[in-house]
Amino acid sequence: MKQAQKSNAFLVTDSIGRLMSQYAVPCVISLLVAALYSIVDQIFIANASYLGSYGNAANTVVFPLTVVALAIAVLIGDGCCALVSICLGAQEQKRAGKSIGNAIILCVAASIILTAFYLIFQDGILSMFGGRVNEETFRYSQEYFFYITLGIPCYMFGQAMNPIIRSDGSPKFAMVSTLAGAGINIILDPVFIFGFQWGMMGAAIATVLGQLLTAVLAIWYLWHMKAVSLHRDCFRLQGNVIFHFLSLGVCSLLSQISLVAAMAAINNMIRQYGALDAIFGQSQYAQIPMAVVGIVMKFFQIVISIAVGLAAGCIPIVGYNIGAGRKDRAKSLFTHLLIAEAVVGGVALFVVECFPTQLISIFGAANESSYYTEFAIKSFRIYLCMMILACVNKGTFIYLQSLGKALASTALSMIREVVFGVGFALLLPTFFGLDGVLYSMPVSDFLTFLIAAFLIRSTYRTLSEP
Repeated sequence: MKQAQKSNAFLVTDSIGRLMSQYAVPCVISLLVAALYSIVDQIFIANASYLGSYGNAANTVVFPLTVVALAIAVLIGDGCCALVSICLGAQEQKRAGKSIGNAIILCVAASIILTAFYLIFQDGILSMFGGRVNEETFRYSQEYFFYITLGIPCYMFGQAMNPIIRSDGSPKFAMVSTLAGAGINIILDPVFIFGFQWGMMGAAIATVLGQLLTAVLAIWYLWHMKAVSLHRDCFRLQGNVIFHFLSLGVCSLLSQISLVAAMAAINNMIRQYGALDAIFGQSQYAQIPMAVVGIVMKFFQIVISIAVGLAAGCIPIVGYNIGAGRKDRAKSLFTHLLIAEAVVGGVALFVVECFPTQLISIFGAANESSYYTEFAIKSFRIYLCMMILACVNKGTFIYLQSLGKALASTALSMIREVVFGVGFALLLPTFFGLDGVLYSMPVSDFLTFLIAAFLIRSTYRTLSEP
């Protein structure tokens, strides 16, 4: 027991920079690799001449529905991670174990329910997310969605357990398990898509097999935890424990679910206003705006995965230090985090503004019309022009969550994704047409930052108090 209690004591003694590299870097890699699951599919789909922009558009339609699964997984996983870290900092190993056991049961049950729901209401759900932009896109969406849905339980379990594994003091294992799954996906995608000519089904099966491996590795780790011991009593559902870690994970849930709402609004605005466009109103080009915006959003997801990874990797460090009464170290970590987020956003901004042609060429531009490339260049430059603020905003959301300020974190996330994200996606196209969809992202990030700046200042004041 003493060994378990001391296993994470270095979180209040090691330097902040060293701890960030030890925890945040593996978390960044884990989330980055998780983000690559979908974008790797899209790259191979785009470069398969028999799929092309139709397959890309189908991928864009299905993507928000995988985010719903991720949202539920991070609600459970990130919330449990935050609670476990606080418990370990306060030397409450037994409560930490109960949190993990309850999280496992909840995750398995939720994944089964979501899978059944998706299979029963498949066509209606795809239509809601813009799948009927044309007949070919809808057919590819059905095929891809069916097989992706079969892998939902594995996907959710792996994603939920990843932050829990980090909270147990094993960020490297969490990273390796995700890398292993992504490696399987990258290897099998070209085999199934180009070799076997399995099309959208092949892309989906490759993804699911990778997710299965990650889930299996997570199960193995749960039997070999370091700071927490799991036993039968840990798996008895307790309402107060579940409520506690779910309240800490609500911000993660809403940040993902609200993203889904924004994507649904964007997809439907693209379908509506694309039909009014002189070029994209033609049936042979109708899928291009949806395919292109999906690609831009995937690049955004990669950058935001880095931003989220930096912040989420700090959750165990912040939680442990707050539990141990070391506000000074939590304050120093906040400063390091904000600087790192701004740097990530700055690098991403430089890439999208200077090299949009090179970026879109990765996604099969050579096989498409000039309209595809032209719209993609404009989309990259407009949609992502506030990347620095987007990254700082995301880091602030998650840091507030790690402090246990679930209400402030949730409110800020909701304002960004629902009030601004959905609101401007619906409003701006009425004035600017299809371009209004592109303007919705930078306007939302700028206005959100004005609010985040106030919360950043108040957080510093709180952490400066004795």
